[in-house]
Amino acid sequence: MFEGLKVNESKRIVQVGEYFQRMPVTSMHWKAGMALFFSFVIEAWEMMIIILASGSIGTEFKLSGIQIGELIGSIFLGMIPGSLLWGKVVDKIGRKVSIVSSLILYGIISLISAFSVSYEMLWWTRFISGLALSGLLVTTFPYFEELLPVRVRGRATVYLASGWPVGYLIAIGITYLFMDLGWRWILGVSSLAGLWAFVVLMFVPESPYWLAGNGRQKEAKEVIKRLSEGKIDAELEDVELIVDNVKPGAYIEIFKGKYLLATILQSIVNFTFSWGYWGLNSWMPVLLAKKGLSAPQGLSFLAISAVFMFPGYMASSYLTGKLGRKKVMFSFVLLAAIGGFGFAFADTLLEMYLWNFVVSFFSLGAWGVWDTWMGELYPTEIRGVGYSWGTMAQRVANTIAPSVIGGMLAANSSFMATVSFISAFMVVTCFTSLFLHETEGEILH
Repeated sequence: MFEGLKVNESKRIVQVGEYFQRMPVTSMHWKAGMALFFSFVIEAWEMMIIILASGSIGTEFKLSGIQIGELIGSIFLGMIPGSLLWGKVVDKIGRKVSIVSSLILYGIISLISAFSVSYEMLWWTRFISGLALSGLLVTTFPYFEELLPVRVRGRATVYLASGWPVGYLIAIGITYLFMDLGWRWILGVSSLAGLWAFVVLMFVPESPYWLAGNGRQKEAKEVIKRLSEGKIDAELEDVELIVDNVKPGAYIEIFKGKYLLATILQSIVNFTFSWGYWGLNSWMPVLLAKKGLSAPQGLSFLAISAVFMFPGYMASSYLTGKLGRKKVMFSFVLLAAIGGFGFAFADTLLEMYLWNFVVSFFSLGAWGVWDTWMGELYPTEIRGVGYSWGTMAQRVANTIAPSVIGGMLAANSSFMATVSFISAFMVVTCFTSLFLHETEGEILH
């Protein structure tokens, strides 16, 4: 909408993103990055912890396989309305207030869930914790992207995504350490992660894009000065910072004009990719048991799988800066799908490890690229609602998949058939991604 610098009476009008084209990477970026990195760690930790504790919960409350699947899905069911709600809140009140509020609310409600006296109470507290955690979920990546120089935005955001296996490993570690004390201790200790809100409050500035879009010129300029550590200073005095003029926080906007196709495509990608990944991981302990692995062997398998994810993130982070989002996303998801089918037909433990390495390496590398790409598809004023709509599509898949896969397992579906069914969703993902707009190297609007 606005190109370059234009003269408007005594002030020049400048897109906020233009300053990020030449901004250096500073210690401020590192501090904000570390604070938001652990925020994403908490997301993964919280999503995995109920799966790992589900065996103990099922024993205490005498739950069926379908009830366990419904309990696993309860947090994601809460994230469906939560994502839509927080998407509007993020664009209305700002990135920082939203993420801090979400963390505090999550910590309180998660702690309450540890004292549940019935299955029903536990289900509802997990549902509400999902509602609260959605603010963190829909904010973290767009927020970080709005603080980064253009030249490192893709690589740095993919590294942020590598918080997933860290959270995965922490969840496994907490489960192992407190397993003998029971699931209440596991959930109670995990809820303390909500205290991270105070770290975000101290080290992460508000998005200058959001500040400028809401008329807070002085604050937006101060943040740019802080992020650049004085490298961009005097030249900000006589400018008016702007972002694309779109009605803020309105879901209808992402279904209008040039954004409609992007919204349809990203919804398909989010649903199928999330189903393909989460459908497998939500029942992985049971699927491994079908292959004859004991509970301790299953935890070891999951831990090693998480370690496999790190090189996938590093590879995709490097390649997205060289090849762009689309090529990396397509090839990584396709290879992850091939790995999934290989895992389905694996006969030995060694084959399972090898094929699961392929799945973990490529699927998580692709997730890192996708978490970055999705936040770049919309301008500042609707980035929150656009990202949250996609997150909602993920949570619909996350909610349905555990119950569907649980039903298949209850019907004695074979390991091969179950995993093949799940992997087919990734095939849809990779081909849909080909029709999305490439954003590597572009400024945010």
